[in-house]
Amino acid sequence: MIRLLHRWLALLATMLLSTIAVSGVALSVFPTMEAFITPSAQQITVAQLAARVRGAEPSVEQIRRAPSGRITAYYFEGDQPASAVIDPGSGKPVSPADTSAVERWLINFHRALFLGDQGRIITAVGAAIMLLMSISGLFLLVRRAGGWRFLLRPIKGQGKGRLHSVVARVTLPGLVFSSLTALWMAAATFGLLPEGAGAQAFPATVSGETGIALDAIPTLQATLVDDLRSLNFPSVNDATDVFTLKTATGEGYLDQGTGALLGWRATSWIDQASYLITMLHTGRGMAWLGLILGFCAFGVPFLGWTGIAIWLSRRSPSRGHGKAVSAPPSAADTIVLVASESGTTRGFAATLQSALTSSGLRVHVGAMTGFDVARWPKAKRVILLAATYGDGSAPASAQGFLEQLKSVLARPDLSLAVLGFGDRSFAHFCGFAARIAEIAKTNGWTELLPFDTIDRQSPQDFSRWGRNLAKALDLDFELNHQPVAPKTWPLNLVSRRDYGANVQAMTVILRFALPKTSLWQRLSGQGFAPFEAGDLIGIVPRGSDLPRFYSLASGSKDGFLEICVRKHAGGLCSGQLTALEPGDAVTGFVRHNPAFRPVKTRKPVILIGAGTGIGPLAGFARANASRQPMHLYFGARHPGSDALYAEELSHWTQDGRLASVTMAYSRVQTPAYVQDSLRKDAPKLCSLIKAGGQVLVCGGTDMAAGVAAALTDILAGDGIHLSTLKAQGRYAEDVY
Repeated sequence: MIRLLHRWLALLATMLLSTIAVSGVALSVFPTMEAFITPSAQQITVAQLAARVRGAEPSVEQIRRAPSGRITAYYFEGDQPASAVIDPGSGKPVSPADTSAVERWLINFHRALFLGDQGRIITAVGAAIMLLMSISGLFLLVRRAGGWRFLLRPIKGQGKGRLHSVVARVTLPGLVFSSLTALWMAAATFGLLPEGAGAQAFPATVSGETGIALDAIPTLQATLVDDLRSLNFPSVNDATDVFTLKTATGEGYLDQGTGALLGWRATSWIDQASYLITMLHTGRGMAWLGLILGFCAFGVPFLGWTGIAIWLSRRSPSRGHGKAVSAPPSAADTIVLVASESGTTRGFAATLQSALTSSGLRVHVGAMTGFDVARWPKAKRVILLAATYGDGSAPASAQGFLEQLKSVLARPDLSLAVLGFGDRSFAHFCGFAARIAEIAKTNGWTELLPFDTIDRQSPQDFSRWGRNLAKALDLDFELNHQPVAPKTWPLNLVSRRDYGANVQAMTVILRFALPKTSLWQRLSGQGFAPFEAGDLIGIVPRGSDLPRFYSLASGSKDGFLEICVRKHAGGLCSGQLTALEPGDAVTGFVRHNPAFRPVKTRKPVILIGAGTGIGPLAGFARANASRQPMHLYFGARHPGSDALYAEELSHWTQDGRLASVTMAYSRVQTPAYVQDSLRKDAPKLCSLIKAGGQVLVCGGTDMAAGVAAALTDILAGDGIHLSTLKAQGRYAEDVY
């Protein structure tokens, strides 16, 4: 429902909101220009200011102070009215006060589209739509992130969808603020706000005297220029007229003969709020805020363009695996929910949706965190497609789902099937999906199909499972999944460093230049994806369509892409990579891995790796400009052949990027493995973890298992369990 509301509001109002927003962007520049040329008031009183202005311009009728601090005087030149910006120090005019034709044009267009009151109503409706879109967009961002606590984490995905989410998250606060203040101003314009006490009544009696010196009027002496709104002078030769003073706190009348205060009305909270809101919305008096709001407004046409492009791509039958339109959850008879780390499992869901829809079923596809039987009154079956991340963990988008599923009672008329996606070379193959199936069985869910798995995104495995599903549903369809190959980029090798050749364990550190992308590609989200250390690079070797993934030892900000590769016997990709020479190229693409990176706090981080697992850990240290306490434990064969990043580790220790480095070598006179170093440092590790420390482990599965066993023993005495650390996001593995 939220997505539907967001989509149709965007389709209906994108052009209106874009034109209003662009004019707002242009207007946001003027307060900054005004702030640079406005003379300072220098903390003088209104009495001093009025005396100086009258001395320079005896015919002055009014002095106004704008929120920006600009002082404007209105007077006569001969018999013609004139106005000028005043220097408070001298009271003399310094520049014309007229608004430029360009600014006047922009104001009229921005406020009313040149349509008078009808235009003001249209722009107010636009502001209301912007508010609704901002709120619905916020909920969609939360849903995409997997919950409120993950909202500020790096956004996964790529292309226009990721770019849309990134720009939305940055500009949302400003758009909400602009739309709220615009609605208030519209309500004030049309008299929809509660009225105050009304204007102060003109005094019934005055002294009839004239000529008091301005600097002798007590009220003007007690009022600073910073509090002034306006001061009206009495008409010449009219002894019944008075001074009219408006300040931040109220307005009243002053006798022009005695200076006495003849009446005063305090400003209502409505008036004060309206003044403040107008100042905030326009940036007058807060030029920096005007620029920020202008920057946020610039996101409106950009979000409109990317949003419509995403909508069109989802509707196109030639894209997205022939994806059919998802039925509303309230009308669907089949619910397909997906948990995916990189997005590939969503492609399988699209293929399944298309086949089931073509067979006459009404299918709703959504995220696994949207598991809510109350929203599915007509559903007969639920199919869960669950990818597994790392060591049997849930993808970041499905954190907390297992606990959610445990609390849901089985519905007798609703059957359930669980299909796991993973890599059989990992010890905990499809572990997350297996736990879902176990909980569903324990809770008494009716089984639509037995729990099954897909190895390495195999279309053959998926087709086999699809035949079983067609048989269970008594339908005739085939799941012919055609994976959409990710866009790859040429990666040119800049340098290589070789290790391990003398012990027949060739390992290389390869540094590639970043692909060149145009400005348009970067702005439209079609450029090479930005990345951080710990993300993955997918390399497509010659002679294969299946990419191999390597952990990145650098981030985009480093200006290069770096990986560590060990040559494996018979390894197609590792063989090609280790044979590269500077100037050679391979093709690859970035896959984000946000669950494996240090949390940016001042709490300690324990980095544990062996062999090429040093890659992302070195990248974390390289990026540690804030000197967060990082303690590295690294295992290798021999210091003479396998001391990867030895020079950098020494330098990073000296400059504070690494708090400590502990090495363990297994092919020396006194052999040791990294888990031995951990046991030796048990008291230190306990202290670091009790202080809120995070543990990141990278390397082979055997090493990771040994590390987990060692840490389990080390922490047992303090009642700390690895499962607890994992649940808190303080223990993560990147294993292979």
